Amino acid sequence: MNKSSFRFTDRLRVRWAEVDMQQIVFNGHYLLYIDTAMGAYWRALALPYQATMAGFDGDLYVRKATLEYHASALYDDTLDVGIKLRRIGSSSLTFDASVWRGSSLLVSGELVYVFANPQTRQPTPVPDVLRAVLEGHEAGAPMLQLALGHWGEHEAASRQLRDEVFVEEQGIAAHLMVDEADAGAMHAVATNALGRAVGSGRLVISAPGEGKIGRMAVVRALRGTTVGRQLLQTLIAEARRQNLQRVWLQAQTDAQRFYEHAGFVARGDVYLEAGVSHIDMHLNLASA
Repeated sequence: MNKSSFRFTDRLRVRWAEVDMQQIVFNGHYLLYIDTAMGAYWRALALPYQATMAGFDGDLYVRKATLEYHASALYDDTLDVGIKLRRIGSSSLTFDASVWRGSSLLVSGELVYVFANPQTRQPTPVPDVLRAVLEGHEAGAPMLQLALGHWGEHEAASRQLRDEVFVEEQGIAAHLMVDEADAGAMHAVATNALGRAVGSGRLVISAPGEGKIGRMAVVRALRGTTVGRQLLQTLIAEARRQNLQRVWLQAQTDAQRFYEHAGFVARGDVYLEAGVSHIDMHLNLASA
């Protein structure tokens, strides 16, 4: 089993509670590591697991899980857990799994899932579109599409995402989610391979040579993936295309580090906007 053959790996660090009296990882925790990596695998496909399965009126149930132990992980080790689709049958999916410390293979395994109706628990054929997405990922196909356009093109997707993220999750008043600036803004929407919008944002000209990025919304299950970063990069690229010298945004304070990683610098004090703590952040495009 070659580490380079796994397109997807999930990194973790062994915690104190996961080692046994011999100071090595208790054998049962490797299944937990692999199962956790499976959740990250679905995020890498830009597929929110629960919403995706509900859309197919199905779910995946483990039929078999086998592990082979080659060496032991120790407390504080950094591990890479690889997940790779091996085959898709009529109603089954078989994945290879591996746990590595550096280049050393510690555990290898196999997981077999059955796609079934959640009410009857009876197997049902894997939907063709889901099959195509999984096989496409393993073949290196992009899992996210970014589209840039005007409000008329992206209104429906943007409204849906803003309602889900800002209104339902954060309790912000619905009437604040759409304003006059939407009509003249450029809107970016990220769509997964099933055609579902999973992120959106906009760029508004706020002053000569200056743009304001805002309404950045990513579905909860995909935060911490590349969705937000790709949206932000798309909007910054559009600002450059329009020859703007700088962009700024009102960042929610819990997202401040995300924008700092993109080169934005905080200015001023924290303030409340729609009942949520914000701080202004700026990016000079001439020097970035």
